[in-house]
Parts: sequence; C-alpha cells; structure tokens
Amino acid sequence: LPAALPALPLELTVLYNSLLFTAGASDSAIKGEADGIRQGLLRVLEACGACGQDLGMEELWQKVLQEVTVEELQAPLHRLGALQAAYWLAAGRLGSVASLFQLLSTAETPGKACCTEGQNELLSLIKAWQVPAEGGSLPLVQSTKDLKEILCTAAALLQGLQELEAGNFPTALSLLQEAAGGFCSKKVLAQIYTCLGCCAQRMGKPQTALQHLKRALQVDFQCLPALSHAAAVYHELGETDTELQALTLLYEALGKTPPAAASSSPYFLIQTQLLVHTPILTSLLRHRHPSEVKYLLAQRCLQDGRVADAVEHYLDFLALLQEGLQQQVPLDGSSALPRIPEVFLEAASALEQAGRHQDAITMCEEVISRTTDLIPRVLRVEERLEQTECPPQGAELAHGLLSQKESLCCLTWRAAGYLHQGWAWAKLGESKEAVTQFSRCLSDLLRVRLHGPGVEQKENLQPEVEVLQKIRLLSLIGRGTQFLELGKHKEALLDFQHSLQVSPGDPAAASYLVQALWKLNRKQEAAAQWQKFSQSSPEENGQQQGQGRPLPLYLVSCLEQAMFPHSEPLARSIQDYLRTAAEDTSS
Repeated sequence: LPAALPALPLELTVLYNSLLFTAGASDSAIKGEADGIRQGLLRVLEACGACGQDLGMEELWQKVLQEVTVEELQAPLHRLGALQAAYWLAAGRLGSVASLFQLLSTAETPGKACCTEGQNELLSLIKAWQVPAEGGSLPLVQSTKDLKEILCTAAALLQGLQELEAGNFPTALSLLQEAAGGFCSKKVLAQIYTCLGCCAQRMGKPQTALQHLKRALQVDFQCLPALSHAAAVYHELGETDTELQALTLLYEALGKTPPAAASSSPYFLIQTQLLVHTPILTSLLRHRHPSEVKYLLAQRCLQDGRVADAVEHYLDFLALLQEGLQQQVPLDGSSALPRIPEVFLEAASALEQAGRHQDAITMCEEVISRTTDLIPRVLRVEERLEQTECPPQGAELAHGLLSQKESLCCLTWRAAGYLHQGWAWAKLGESKEAVTQFSRCLSDLLRVRLHGPGVEQKENLQPEVEVLQKIRLLSLIGRGTQFLELGKHKEALLDFQHSLQVSPGDPAAASYLVQALWKLNRKQEAAAQWQKFSQSSPEENGQQQGQGRPLPLYLVSCLEQAMFPHSEPLARSIQDYLRTAAEDTSS
C-alpha cells in the first residue's frame, strides 16, 4: 500500500514491536542490520514526498530527522531510533550510535549541549535523550524507557570492555561501575562484577578484585568464571589454602547440573546480553572444563609440596583422559592444560616424591613408548626460535614426519622420561639400572645437532633446546652420583667434568667434582677446585642455579635430587686438609 501519513504512527509502532519480537525470540546476540527499519524510514520519506533510496543508514536517519517535522511521527521515529541504536551497539558501531542520539536530541531541543567535560560522550547523549510519551492506544511490547536504560547499561559495559582490552584500566573501571549500576538481570550483573574483578586484578589491586568477584558470586552463585578468577587472585597472593578451596568448589560446581534460572525480574525482549558479545567478554566469562580445574588442583598441590594430594589429583585427571578429553577442552590456547606428555611427566614427578618409584617408572615408560617412533635419528636444530616458528603449510606432516619443533618436543619428553626413571631407580637402590637410564637419556640428547650463528649464546636458544641442556646437566650429575655409589670414581669424575662444560659454575656439579677428586685421593686438586668454587660469589652461584627461563614443573624434583647433600662434611674435610698442609709447610 502507498505510504499515508495518518497510518504511519500505527505502521511504525507495529514495525517496532515486530522487530523487538524478532530480536528477542532468537535468544542469541543481535547481528547485522534490521532491514525493516530502513523500509520504515523510506516509507516515512515517501509519505512526505521525499526519497532516500541511495542513502546509507546514517544519512537516511539524518535526512528523516531533519526533514520530517510532522508531530505525530516524532514519538514513533524516536522509538525506532532507539531500536536502531540497539542494533548498532550490538555491531560495535559506537560512533554511529552517538551520531544518532545527537540527532535525536537536536530534534527535540535544537542546539542543546549533551555532554559536559569529563563525562563519557556516548552515555551523556543517551541519558540526555528524552523518551517520547507513550499513548495508551498503541501498546508496546517493551517500553522505550526500559530500552533506553538497557542501551545505557550496554553502552557502558561495551566501552568498559574496550578500555579494559586497551589497557586503560581506570577508565574501564569507571565505565564498568556505571554498567553495574544500570538496568540488567542478576546474571548480567554478576558478569559485570566479574569484569570489574578482572580489571582490578590487572591494575594490581588483588583485594579490590576479590571484593568484586565475591559480589559477583553473591548476586549469582552460578557465575562460575568469578570463582575461577578468584582462585587465580588467591594464587597471585600466595594464599594456597584458599586457592585450593576455591578450585575444589569450582570443580564440584562444574560437575553439578545448574538449577533452572528463576528470575524475579520482568522479561524483556531486548536485553543487555543481546547487545554485548565481544571476544574479551567471551574470554573473561569462559567456563573451564572440569578436567582443566582438576589439572590446576594437581599442579598447585605439586608446586606447594602437597605430594599426596597431587598424586590423587593427577591420577584422577589421567582417568578423565579416557572420556575423550580432546573433544571437551578448547584447543585455541585458552585452556590451562599443557601437552599431555608433560602431564604424565608431572604425575611421575609427584609419584616419585611420594615414594612410589615403581609407579613413576611405569608412568614415564608410557611417555617413552609413545614418542619413540616420532623422533628422527638426527635432529638438526636452528638455535633461534624465529627461524622455525612458521613452517610452510603442511610441513608438519610432510613425508610422514613431524615438524622440527614438534620432534624437538617429543625428544625433550622422552629424555625427561629416561631422566625420571634414572632417579627413580637410584632411589630404589638399583644403581646399575639407574646408570642405564641416565645413559639412554644422554644418548637421546646426542641426536640434537645445533647449527647456525650464535649457537653458543644461551639467550638465543629455543626454549626446548634450553630445557634439553638442563636435562643433559641433570643426567650427567645423576649418572655421576651412581658411578660414585658403584665405586667407579673415574667415570664419575668424567661425568662431573662434562656437567661443568654444559653449565659452567653449577654448584651441584662443582661440589660433586670436588667429592670425586677427593675419593680418588687427588686431594690437592680437590682443595684447589673447592677454593675456586668457594671464592665465587653466592650471587653468581644463584644465577647458575636459576638462570634462563623457568624450568618445566616436571623437572623441578630432578633439580632438587641433583643438589649436593654433603656440603658441610666435605668442606670440613678440605679445611682440615688445608690446615694440615699449611702446618706442614710452616714446619
């Protein structure tokens, strides 16, 4: 039908209601443009004897609001404008929303200033907009007043998230607090408090973060991301007991079916959650899979020395592998899980510390057997990570072989498996078997051939190569200690000498070297080495012990086992020897 001015208020109201139903019935984020709005505006222009077919939506709104002055059309057009703002907010077009509300406010009061200094321009424009009066003869499925409040909340939340992502934390905090005081459901309010908590944490205010996260859980206990973030804050504060309690609660809650949401607030077709769907919000509100939380429990317990609890959690986690974990955990890098072989090695470390050496050996054998066929006989490695970071497409599986980086990872895991087995056999008192496993580890490491300029510079090494060097050091020390146990002091001396070539100045290797010389009755050399090591500063020794990147968790227990346990008795023996030698010389 041709557009007619008397019928347009009813037609625009029906359009407003129908678009609300369309947007709200899907119960998913609003996307794209509302074609119905464009058609409605064109019919308004048609009724007024104008046209705008070639105009974009912003230009079309500008033309309609500036040229159409019929009083009866102002309220329907303003309602439709608010709905247009909702679609643009959902698309992240904040500039378009601000321009539209500038037009709407100018149409009401020409020349009115809507934004004062220090205020957020978009929020000021939305708040300054006067909601048109609603006539009783044309009922609306959602009042324009409610829609305005939702637009204010969504605009504050959306801008707050953008500022949070950009690192402008004070501005983000202010906008998120504005959103928290707005018009939204309890579920969304809890999500806003969660975002406030994350913002405060990034600002270095953990106690403030905890207050916001606790508030989120008070508003909606089903807001499990808040519990997950609270555990992370407790970890940052070093409050391990509370962190483990939070993770335990999170794991239990994830295993339960959440109760049906019983909302006491009225239902609205357009809601805040339909307008705000940014990647950072998705990231902050991501629900962890139960297996991720179980792994975090195991990891934190192992890091804190709660070995028995760590073993229990690791074994529970490994049982979850039977349930198709790969299909349940996101592989986009947001998961807390490391590579599965590393989990096996961490579990072996926990078992070893718990005195379950045979179980640890079995766990490592699983890693060794699954990686053996994936490692080439010789692996040439560029020392710089940048040179192997972006292999050609399909190179990972070219000719049935893994990429260089993946082969390096497999070699690292297998060598670590042999290393753990060596220390486990040593603890069982089986020195010969321990020597065999340490030798297999060292034999594996001979497969790696570093080449390229600057290979001697440690800071240039790939992380995996640096870990391999640490494994080489620990294996040499481990095998040397077992040679000492077997009375093979010359072989032990060679291993300790090689250890110091791998890591010059390493305190454990240096101490074991002195002990080996002492046992070989080369006391003068032992004393000279001891004096040389003693004269080096504690800071230098500490740097040798902890230099480079942090060690993988599965190697920490091996590092502790490689520590020299007889420092004081050896030092007293050497001091007595030096004192006696000095007395003999003076006499």
